[in-house]
Amino acid sequence: MKITPEWRVYILGATLCVTLTICSRNFGDRGGPYFIASLTTAGIVYLLAIREFFATPKFERRIARRVVVIGLVLAAVWHIEFLRLPSGADDDIHRYVWDGRLQRLGYNPYIVVPSDPAAKGLHTPETRNLNNPDLPSPYPAGAQFFFRAVTAIQESTFALKVAFVVCEFAIVFVLLDVLRCTRQGAHLVLAYAWNPLLAIEVAGSGHIDIVGALLLVVSAAALGRRWRATAAVGLGLAIAVKLLPIVLLPLYWKRVRIRDAALAAAVVGLLYVPFLNHGRIPIGSLRTYVQTFRFNGPVFAALDRVAPPQLLAGLAVLAGLVTATLFRRASLRSAAPEWSPDQFAWPMAASLLCAPAVFPWYLLGLLPFLMSASTLLIIVWTVSIIPVYVQWHLRTLGRPWGALPGWVMLLEYGCVALTAAIILLRRITRPAAPQCSTD
Repeated sequence: MKITPEWRVYILGATLCVTLTICSRNFGDRGGPYFIASLTTAGIVYLLAIREFFATPKFERRIARRVVVIGLVLAAVWHIEFLRLPSGADDDIHRYVWDGRLQRLGYNPYIVVPSDPAAKGLHTPETRNLNNPDLPSPYPAGAQFFFRAVTAIQESTFALKVAFVVCEFAIVFVLLDVLRCTRQGAHLVLAYAWNPLLAIEVAGSGHIDIVGALLLVVSAAALGRRWRATAAVGLGLAIAVKLLPIVLLPLYWKRVRIRDAALAAAVVGLLYVPFLNHGRIPIGSLRTYVQTFRFNGPVFAALDRVAPPQLLAGLAVLAGLVTATLFRRASLRSAAPEWSPDQFAWPMAASLLCAPAVFPWYLLGLLPFLMSASTLLIIVWTVSIIPVYVQWHLRTLGRPWGALPGWVMLLEYGCVALTAAIILLRRITRPAAPQCSTD
């Protein structure tokens, strides 16, 4: 009996649900053997699902609706499994609670250092063990306003995780609208919703990157509809939450008007006004991050011995800007459609590849744009990065943080390189299209 594409999707979704549920049971030992085994299995199943999605451009309308609904219900099930778990003892989400709390108490999170004895009375049980307590906050102003808004409702890591999951599913609805407008199969939204990183880093640990991803998707969707002011402001807010989308500025060249760009700059500027310190734009511990934080960044690590970190950070931004510029020039020459997912994914991926630290949650901003075969290498990267979680387990065994085993990076980037080689080989060996005679 032949299994239909619809049922193959259901089987893969059910398998993904089982493996991620098992992974959630071992979330307390992140990076441990059971966690890695179950998450790796989920990653492989996800890649098989991606193959099925791309092999089936469109389902019949009734079937497509059923596939999307069942697929999202399954995703909700494994998200609930992770959402009910407490975050790790030193996950970034504890810093989010601290930053929101400081603002509501009238303090500046870019100035107050958590380990300062004078700030001891400001802590709660959830903020006493936050990571890097000797540094002020590094998060941009847009993220700070989000922390304050959520903690004003309920001051807890759970409230923030719920808010992040809401943002994640809001992206689903925006993508569904985009797929409808571009006449693509609605089931492609599952290429985003089923990515295992969402369960681990949004519902599990809780990271602000998903908020930036939502704002960026809204901006990209508005760009496709030619809502220029909304597109510009959306990009500005995305940058104000997470700096990475700044490399996408060339994509907006001649797509938004000067007054739209000015409006976006004004909105971002107003976000920083409450945090100004003696008229200076606050950056918190961002400079310290560039100078000292190193994790899973092969290009930065290779060049760190021959160039200063500030220059290398600038080169990482430049790599993203150049990639975006090339995409924009190509679209101008070919009159390509305004909304193309790979145009947004590749510049950010190029910048991340050259960054001083590449944590798994940094890839969250790329996930909404991985819905075409042209982004297959990045899709593979979102799975091959899974072995880096070993670092969390090694730390519990007394190993220093950041001392990532060499085999981990070799496996992570080797899988991407191998996939690139296979794609290139298939293109070279692919037979040329037959040409018709003029007779």
